[in-house]
Amino acid sequence: MEEAIKKAEVLIEALPYIKRFHKKVVVIKYGGSILGEQNIRQSVLEDIIFLSYMGLRVILVHGGGPNISERMRITGKKTDFVDGMRVTDEETLGIVTEELIKINELIVNELKELGGKPKGLDGSKDKIIEVEKKKSKIDLGLVGHVTQVDSQAMLDELKAETILVVLPLGVGKDKKAYNINADEVACAVASSLEAEKLVFLTNIKGIMRNPSEPDSFLSTLTINEARGLIENNVIQQGMIPKVKACIEALEKGVAKSHMIDARIPHGLLLEIFTDTGIGTEIIK
Repeated sequence: MEEAIKKAEVLIEALPYIKRFHKKVVVIKYGGSILGEQNIRQSVLEDIIFLSYMGLRVILVHGGGPNISERMRITGKKTDFVDGMRVTDEETLGIVTEELIKINELIVNELKELGGKPKGLDGSKDKIIEVEKKKSKIDLGLVGHVTQVDSQAMLDELKAETILVVLPLGVGKDKKAYNINADEVACAVASSLEAEKLVFLTNIKGIMRNPSEPDSFLSTLTINEARGLIENNVIQQGMIPKVKACIEALEKGVAKSHMIDARIPHGLLLEIFTDTGIGTEIIK
């Protein structure tokens, strides 16, 4: 009986959040090594199905870096990175596209098996993401910077209770496809739809003031505090573009951004539907 009461208490705690976020857009970025781990992916996709059935309008933006790098290694093609972006020639773009499509189809099929109503979207082929060639200190090749998102096309799909699964490719004015950083795509999509939440799934607990001290975990940060942590080198390496994407999204109309550990079972639900959450939220 006590166990049943506890379950009921959890549901009651979630009720105000279910009411508040009903029909609101949530954009989730999912990539890196955690995308390839089936147990983690199963938990994440179950959470996404739950969010959808609770009336939230979910967009999942995925990357595919490790899969692409492994394919490049197998084919013997050299991989160069500049400021975290993969230098992309025609041959590399072909590999990137093939691997992203494989991942997109895998996620869509697994969501269907779990009872969801997903639809895969290719930002380039479906012409929902427009880009210009990304500027850098050296030529990155076919790497794009997002200039426009077809938000209306996405909203039309979301109103039909569809879970959108977006792969990070875009189309330029030259009609060519361009590789895009998935964090940037997630930020651009969330901003264009003025999403309620932008959530980055990572393989760390969240933002720590001192990574070697578990008690230094930061559950809430303002934009200015987050910028200060970047300037003081507290936030480093791969976390920097994610935090910057969170800040940019907030400044462009997103209500709240989050960074959570995807390895925590059902971490998405705990972050969105409980009072305390389990990750770091960044607020205006």
